[in-house]
Amino acid sequence: MSGMSSPVEFLELLAREAATVEFEGPLVAARSAGLSADRIAELERAKTVALRVRALLERRRRRESELSGLYDTVRDLAGLRDLDDVLRAIVHRARHLLDADVAYMTLNDAERGDTYMRVTDGSVSARFQQLRLPMGAGLGGLVAQSGAPYVTANYPQDERFHHTREIDAGVSEEGLVAILGVPLRLGSTSIGVLYAANRSARPFAREEVALLLSLAAHAAVAIDTARLLAETRAALAELSAANTTIRAHSSSVERAAAAHDRMTALVLRGGGVEDVTAAVTDVLGGSLLALDAEGRRLARVGEIDEPDRAEIVEAVAASRTEGRSVRRGALWYAAVVAGAENLGALVLHPEGELADADQRILERAALVTALLLLFRRTVAEAEGRVRGELLDDLIARPLRDTDALRSRAHRLGVDLDATHVLVAVGEDAIAATGSARQRVLSWATTYASARGGLAAARDGRVALMLPGRDAGASARAVARDLSRITGRPVTAGASGPSTGPASLAAAFREADRCLTALVALGRAGQGASSAELGFVGLLLGTVSEGGEADVRRFLTTTLGPVIEYDARRGTALVRTLEAYFGVGGSLARAAEKLHVHVNTVTQRLERVGQLLGGDWQHPDRALEVQLALRLHRLGTAEG
Repeated sequence: MSGMSSPVEFLELLAREAATVEFEGPLVAARSAGLSADRIAELERAKTVALRVRALLERRRRRESELSGLYDTVRDLAGLRDLDDVLRAIVHRARHLLDADVAYMTLNDAERGDTYMRVTDGSVSARFQQLRLPMGAGLGGLVAQSGAPYVTANYPQDERFHHTREIDAGVSEEGLVAILGVPLRLGSTSIGVLYAANRSARPFAREEVALLLSLAAHAAVAIDTARLLAETRAALAELSAANTTIRAHSSSVERAAAAHDRMTALVLRGGGVEDVTAAVTDVLGGSLLALDAEGRRLARVGEIDEPDRAEIVEAVAASRTEGRSVRRGALWYAAVVAGAENLGALVLHPEGELADADQRILERAALVTALLLLFRRTVAEAEGRVRGELLDDLIARPLRDTDALRSRAHRLGVDLDATHVLVAVGEDAIAATGSARQRVLSWATTYASARGGLAAARDGRVALMLPGRDAGASARAVARDLSRITGRPVTAGASGPSTGPASLAAAFREADRCLTALVALGRAGQGASSAELGFVGLLLGTVSEGGEADVRRFLTTTLGPVIEYDARRGTALVRTLEAYFGVGGSLARAAEKLHVHVNTVTQRLERVGQLLGGDWQHPDRALEVQLALRLHRLGTAEG
C-alpha cells in the first residue's frame, strides 16, 4: 500500500508535463484503494502544490517565449535585407506570442488619407486581406488616427467605434470578434497599426498590450531603417556631387548599424544598463547618464552633471509625447518606456551635433534599456516570490521536512542554521493599496535579500527574517527606513535571536505580539524587540513556562479588585484610573476627559482606595498601578 498514490506521482506528472486533469489520478486511485483520510489529505496538499508549480513553470515558459520572440525580432532587424520578410516575421510572432487566431498590420497611405492592409497571418478571407480603413473608421482607423492603442473583447457589439458596411463585412467574413490594435510610431507620427485578433470573445491583458506595443516598436524600427537605407542609396545615386554630405550621412548610418548590432548582442548575452551606456558613448562619443523612473542614477559614462529634477521630468514627458529623443540646451533626452510605463531616461551630452541617425541610436539604446530593465525586474519579482514563499512556509505551516527547507534556502544564499531575528511590520506600513503597497513589499524583499535574509507578506503585515542577534536594532532600522519610504510613521516589532528553522514560527509569533504591544502601549511609529519591553515582555515572550502566570499574578495582586469590581458592577473605575494618571493626577482635567462631574471622579477614586488600600497613590504603589493598567490594556487589545 505504501507504494500506491504517493506524492512522488505528482513529481512524475510535473516531469512529463502532464495535463491539469491528470493530477486528479493519484487521488482517484487513493480513494479507490481505500487509503485513510490523512493520506488522502496529504495527497490533496501535494496536488495543490504541484499545480502551483505547474502554473509557475507555465508562466515562465510563456515569458521565455515572449522574450525569445523579442530577441529574435531584434536579431532580424540587425540583419535586415528585405522589409517584407521582417514585417511578416513580426506579424507571425505577434500571433504566436499572444496566442491569437489572426495577426495583421496596416500602414497609412498619406496620399489617399486612409490605412491599408500590409501583412496578415492566419487570415482566410480575401476580402478582409484587401480592406482599406478610412481614418477614424473601425478600431484600426481609430488607432491610426489617434496614435493610441485600442482593445475590444467583442468588436461587432462595441459601440465605441465607427462601424462601416465595408469594414464590418470584412471582419464578419473573417469571423473576428476580439481585436487589439496598437500604433506603429516613428517619432511623433503614426505610420500604421499592428493587430492581434480572435474569432471568439476574449479580453486582452495589460501585459499583452505592452508586448504588442514592443513588437510594434520593432516594426517601426524596421520600416524606419529601410527608409534610411533607401534614402542613402538614392542620395548616392542622385547627389554624386555632394560627396562630403553623402559620406557624413553614410557614416551616421554605419554608426547606427554598428550600434544596433552591438546593442542586439548585449541583449542576447544578458548585458546590463552599464553595457548599453558604454556602447552608446563608444559610438557617439560624449558622456551619458542613465536614470531610473525616480531620477536615481543607474549608470554613468564620462563627466556629466546630473540635471535639475524639474528639467528631467519635463524633458522625459516631452520625449514620451513625441516618441523620440528631445534636446534641452546641450543635453539630449530619450525616455525609457515600456508601453505606458515610465522606466527612466537616457541623458546624453554629445561632443558635437547629433545627426538624425545618431538620435535614432540614442532612441534605440533607450528601447534596449527598457527591455533590460523589464527583464531584470521580472527576474527580481520571480526571486522575491520564491523567497517570500520560503519564509511563509517557515513561519506559517508545521515543518515536515527541514532538510528540504534548508536546501531551498541554500539555493537562495540563506543559511537557516545561522542566528536570525524576526521583524513584524504593522499595517500602518501597508495600509495603502496598489503601487504604494507593492513598493513596501518590494523594499522589504530587497532589504532582506541584500542582508542574506527573507521577507514575505503575512496576514496584512510584512515579515522579515534578518541575520543578526540585536532584534531591537533591526526593528528600529526597519521602522526608520520604511517610515522614510512611506512618508508616515511605521511600527516594527522584533524577536530573537533565533537559530534553526524549527524556531522561526514561534519567533515570528513573538515579534507579531511585540508589534501589537507597541501599538497598545502608545509606541506606534517605533521599533523595539519583545526583550526591550521590560516587564511587558513577560506577557509576550517565552522566558519561562510560568511567564504568563507571573503576569496574571501581578495583575491580580495590583489591580484585581478594581477589575473585578468593574466586571461585577458595570462601573468604570479602570477607565477613571487611566484618565487620572493620564492627566498627571488632576481631578478637574480627569473629569473633563471623562465628561463627568469632578465629584464623580472623587467618589470613584475613593472607591479605588477602599479596594486597593489607602496608599495606592504613594509613588511606589502608583507606579505599580500604572504598569498594571498598561498590562491590562495590552491584554485587552490582544484578546
